[in-house]
Amino acid sequence: MDSEKIELEQGINEDGTIRESVSPNPLHCSTTSYLGISRTEEYNIDGGGTNTNGGRNDLLLISKTKHPREQQHEGSSLSHTWCRSLICRKPIEQLLGQAEQTELHRTLTVWQLVFMGIGAIIGTGIFVSSGQAAARNAGPAVTLSFVIAGITAAFAALSYSEMASMIPVSGSAYTYAYVTLGEFVAFIIGWNLILEYMVGSATVAVGWSGYFAKFFSVAFHVEFSPSWTTPPIQWIENSGSISYSPSHYFNVPGFLVILLLTFILVIGVRQSAHVNSTIVIIKLLVILIFIFSLCGFTDLANYNPYVPPNTTGYWREYGIPGIFAGASIVFFSYIGFDAVSTAALESNNPRRDLPIGILGSLVISTVLYIAACTVMTGAAHYTELGVPTPVSAAIDAVQLRTPGKNWQWLNIIVTLGALMGLSSVMLIGLLGQSRIFYSMATDGLFPPWFAKIHPKYKTPYVATLVIGFITAIMAAVLPVDLLGNMTSIGTLFAFLTVHVGVIILRFTQPDVERRFKIPGGKYFSLAYPIMGIIISILLITTSEVTTIWRLFVWVAIGCIVYFAYGIRRSVMRTI
Repeated sequence: MDSEKIELEQGINEDGTIRESVSPNPLHCSTTSYLGISRTEEYNIDGGGTNTNGGRNDLLLISKTKHPREQQHEGSSLSHTWCRSLICRKPIEQLLGQAEQTELHRTLTVWQLVFMGIGAIIGTGIFVSSGQAAARNAGPAVTLSFVIAGITAAFAALSYSEMASMIPVSGSAYTYAYVTLGEFVAFIIGWNLILEYMVGSATVAVGWSGYFAKFFSVAFHVEFSPSWTTPPIQWIENSGSISYSPSHYFNVPGFLVILLLTFILVIGVRQSAHVNSTIVIIKLLVILIFIFSLCGFTDLANYNPYVPPNTTGYWREYGIPGIFAGASIVFFSYIGFDAVSTAALESNNPRRDLPIGILGSLVISTVLYIAACTVMTGAAHYTELGVPTPVSAAIDAVQLRTPGKNWQWLNIIVTLGALMGLSSVMLIGLLGQSRIFYSMATDGLFPPWFAKIHPKYKTPYVATLVIGFITAIMAAVLPVDLLGNMTSIGTLFAFLTVHVGVIILRFTQPDVERRFKIPGGKYFSLAYPIMGIIISILLITTSEVTTIWRLFVWVAIGCIVYFAYGIRRSVMRTI
């Protein structure tokens, strides 16, 4: 039989047993494991002197034995290695070791994590997506859409909380998939998270631009030309096509606000957290003022019919399918809580604080979503809410019904609150995206310069700047409804993976410490991730066919990137 000879400093006892490990680095041992399947190589040992214990010592020539079957398949060794790379999983111990050596500053408290979640969740759901879903899909029953999306998010939040307490490192669903499902699936999830955070921030920037123009109009009577506040590309819902408007040039406000927030993120996560906490407090006060100011001026006729019938033949418009279609759209509003888990390496006590931040922010946000949408659809007819500024549209409708009252003050306050609120959503989205890039670059799946840390601010500044610029360009030219649809479906796939990961780790890693565990005992608690899987699949199937196709195209591009670069440079190739 042929053999490869490698020199190793090694001792061996008289009975031929190896006295010490071949290598001090466990990653270079002869036993490897992929998805729980172990494989041990055979070695022939020659040479060596006699040690003081009576055994042979010093320099050994160890030859790895190749069996005849292995020799026959020599030509397929490369493809075999690639196949193993696709399914190789990262050990939890290795991740925890990397977390201990992080260069990022641990400065975030539990309340800053809660505010981070609220800052990312509350924004588009009230100020942008709610009007689109009500006018085009669910009508007044958009509140049910939020309930369905909230339940789905709650299942996901429980799974994320258990994962975050087990694996308190950056990367969110990408890292969790790496531990449970292997490198290839992890890369695809990370690739979809790029879609979630980057496209999500661009979506919010488009809505922010609309409120920016509205604020200057109501507060200072300054009108901005739509040519410079509206993206030139428009999305036609019924036909599923894209049109170009030559009268619209560039969304300047959306472009500039992304660049400003990118700069804030570069100078430090502590500064970013302080800015976000201030914004969140203002945003919550504004939403409460809106709810209590208009709750006594709703028109009950606007709730009838609560579930509008489908009269167009387009299956996503109204009726029961419209409620689920609306849920798949507003689900994008709930993606903020998973951004909390991307800040694990910058949290003071991630095992304890991450579950509190995730679940606390979700509960507060869901209650406010349902209350605000109930008031909004009662204040204005749902067909009037399909605009970039639905909250302002609701106030304008009340103004028409009550000409003796001046609602201008509320319009100014709400518009300013929307600007602040949407800013926090973009801030956390950009932060989460840069941490995903940082994690993937650290693993070798992206170029290493994405993992560069600023020597002064201790932030992944290269990833932050690149992501910020690309997002700003997208916000300048793409429409809000097209971006929102793409973001929701990418998020659902990420949640689906986390649910599966929780179930796998319950059986493969039952002894790993979990500061938070989904309630319900050993087996009943698994009903939560199982229900999360079912609902996620249901919402994915109710998405636009064109949106699903665009996701497939995006995943195909990701596969090209992985096989052209990631699989060759992955740090797991050394295992």
